[in-house]
Amino acid sequence: MTTTLRPTEPLQRRDDGTRSRRYQVCVNGRPVGVIHLGTSASLGDTVARVHDLRIEEGDRRRGRATVAALAAEEVVRGWGCRQIEAVVPADAPEALRLARTLGYVLRNRGMEKPLGEVPPELPPGSVARPMTEAEFAAWRESEAEHYAHTWAERGVPEAEARAKARRDLEQLLPDGLATAHARFSVLEHEGTRVGVLWLARRDERGFVFDVEVDAAHRGRGHGRTLMLLAEAQAVAAGRRVLGLNVFAGNTPAERLYESLGYTTVLSALYKPLLQV
Repeated sequence: MTTTLRPTEPLQRRDDGTRSRRYQVCVNGRPVGVIHLGTSASLGDTVARVHDLRIEEGDRRRGRATVAALAAEEVVRGWGCRQIEAVVPADAPEALRLARTLGYVLRNRGMEKPLGEVPPELPPGSVARPMTEAEFAAWRESEAEHYAHTWAERGVPEAEARAKARRDLEQLLPDGLATAHARFSVLEHEGTRVGVLWLARRDERGFVFDVEVDAAHRGRGHGRTLMLLAEAQAVAAGRRVLGLNVFAGNTPAERLYESLGYTTVLSALYKPLLQV
């Protein structure tokens, strides 16, 4: 039996430079599902994304999705893509298993925690203050370098990783420290600066974009205090859910978030594409 992808629309080219196309998944010419492929708005035109892959109930558990996903790799390789990615929600364990079977590697997880109505208290001796303009300038330079390095470690060419870091910070912080719905705090413990927090609003939820303990003060529980600060600020702003992103391999951060009650809501995976 032959599984093929049949286009159902012309190749779409969007204003942001991405490409997109929908296909039927067919077995011997009979439609059994759909797949939607595109390129990444954040990582550039050489990174493909599986936006959607669905096989009809009566044709599941027959390897249709596996063959369709492999056929998709051939399609986007023809687009010139060098990597393909997929985002899998936590309630789709079969899709996650399929991706891993096909060689996709976990890149990062989105996590969330429901918040109560009472903000948590910080440990004795710990207080927060607003970040200064000078501190923000130093933080931004350091964050851009760290962020680019993180993506480069996960298969993104260095030049593209640096471009992504610059572009993301410009989009998220168009007015720098004064950007609306962005709050930067410095955590001090007994009068000494120990870390920084970047909290923002995403839709109607709070979102932690950056939580960082200064190198000289790590391993002393300040990361947990920064997260408590994030929760307190989110509750005070009327947010009842706090989200964050954690990159795979950042074991201390993963353990911290899980110990605080954060659960995974989505997994982002990627796979390098061999050029033939």
